[in-house]
Amino acid sequence: MKVHFIGIGGIGLSALARFLKNDGHEVCGSDIKSSPITKDLEEEGIKVFCPQDAKNISDDLDIVIYSAAVTDENPELIEARLKQIRTISRKEALPIILGDKKNYCVAGAHGKSTTTAILASILESSALIGAISKDFGSNFRYVNDLVSFEADESDASFLLSNPYCSIVTNAEPEHMEYYQYDYEKFFEAYKKFINLGEKRVLNGEDEYIKKLEIKEATYLYPSSDIKNLSYLLKDGEPHTRFDLKELDSFEVWGFGYHIAIDASLAILAALEELDVEQIRKNIQNYKGIKKRFDIVQKNKDLVVVDDYAHHPTEIEATMKSVEVYDNLTNIDKRVVIWQPHKYSRTNDNLEGFKKCFRRCDELVILPIWTIPGEQKIDIDFEKEFSSYNPIFADSLKTSDGKIELIKDGKVIQKITDGIVLGVGAGDITYQLRHN
Repeated sequence: MKVHFIGIGGIGLSALARFLKNDGHEVCGSDIKSSPITKDLEEEGIKVFCPQDAKNISDDLDIVIYSAAVTDENPELIEARLKQIRTISRKEALPIILGDKKNYCVAGAHGKSTTTAILASILESSALIGAISKDFGSNFRYVNDLVSFEADESDASFLLSNPYCSIVTNAEPEHMEYYQYDYEKFFEAYKKFINLGEKRVLNGEDEYIKKLEIKEATYLYPSSDIKNLSYLLKDGEPHTRFDLKELDSFEVWGFGYHIAIDASLAILAALEELDVEQIRKNIQNYKGIKKRFDIVQKNKDLVVVDDYAHHPTEIEATMKSVEVYDNLTNIDKRVVIWQPHKYSRTNDNLEGFKKCFRRCDELVILPIWTIPGEQKIDIDFEKEFSSYNPIFADSLKTSDGKIELIKDGKVIQKITDGIVLGVGAGDITYQLRHN
């Protein structure tokens, strides 16, 4: 089968493209512009067209798969339909890709990328993740028909992921615009996803999962099942050690109670496939994922951490990790650089955002990272975040041992010491890294 992906440079679609190629299909794709992901794909033998153009749609294509960001006005989508080539969305493609596999599918508002990556490391399985696992340096790995899959609730595509085992970290309402702010519809989707799985592993203390009243499942009760939690640095890298139920001690990369919860869910799911001693050994393969407490620079005075957190709950958890790191080092200054993600998300969660930075000594706010066509909402950041006395910058310039804050084309402040945490789902991840 010859498959073309429109929007192949996205973290989710690129993983599906890689998976299909390794499954024996001929794969190509396109994106608006070249990126590190598209360059990697080309090195792997996948032809990528940049920019998108109708002429990229050849007559011999069997299927065209397009990302959620692609509109009906896209020239390649129009051309494919004119040529009567089968066109399907990313979520509609999932049954083609996952239909005959043994899938361990992880869903949740927070922690699903981390849990999926830990599980993939434990199972040494194939993997499709919405982030780059440092274990295997990709958002994708093809090993066999055992798959660790990050299932997405944002567009209800997790209902098409064919789970053998449904794993849910939490079910906090997110992406409610897709569900028309209908909470009954949102929770019903989660319930359907869980019940699709022959096996189910759930966080029994999540208030939203409790509402679903799932009877047959393996439940993790973190407050009683996770004991003797401790944190340590190994060669400057964060690790969490804990005891789980009657299974004795485990050690996993990362800091925080939330990391212990994510790892515990992965461990309980992996017991379906492996004995506990093999799990204890294999979990050491996990080295973290890019953009999740990702230490991109460190010296004795300055540590720069990149984190994808873009929801108050996620930022709160990451701030606790920064606090742990602070306590294990001699660095006691905490600077947060926040790039708000989307007007709708920022506005919907404004009260949460106003509280989640309280552990920082200094807050820097960048312009909102939005998406094409999103309706602008007026948010008075200066007023809403006045208690932090924030610094407003347009962008960052990062070099070895230094971050410069840029406003109106001029450097307004230099940061050369402290733990600097950058949070957001936009291009802040590139601004924090230096060549």
